[in-house]
Amino acid sequence: MRQPSAPVLRTSGAFIAASWLSLLIGTVGFMAGLWNAPALKLSEKGFYFACLVLGLYAAISLQKAVRDRLEGIPVTNLYYGLSWVALGIALLLTTVGLWNAELNPSEKGFYAMAFVLSLFSSVAVQKNVRDRTLLGEDDTGIRDALREPSSPDA
Repeated sequence: MRQPSAPVLRTSGAFIAASWLSLLIGTVGFMAGLWNAPALKLSEKGFYFACLVLGLYAAISLQKAVRDRLEGIPVTNLYYGLSWVALGIALLLTTVGLWNAELNPSEKGFYAMAFVLSLFSSVAVQKNVRDRTLLGEDDTGIRDALREPSSPDA
């Protein structure tokens, strides 16, 4: 198994719960806001939903790429760069969309904060999952994938 360059410390249960709870609050809050927004057309709601999904994926992907590099796991510059670009696009599209939306400023602020909360907490959740896997506390199959191939002599 590859060893991380720095020791992985056990994350507290409170931080894990807070991470999952903030992801749930941010994502469900964003989605509930879209569901209950009479001023938004269905196409606008779909646009904001797509921005949220892209942002979540890009944030998790970027966190994984950064962590892999820190642990000495090879990450191509193309993938690393695309992760940054995808996150930037999600943030830019959401910002421009909210800036031009015909919503009250408080509604725009709500969507912006729920979006940022979702992105930040998705990174925290992914970090917790990876740390638990490296410590052997999670049976997701990732541990087996990280194991060095054994020699046929063993």
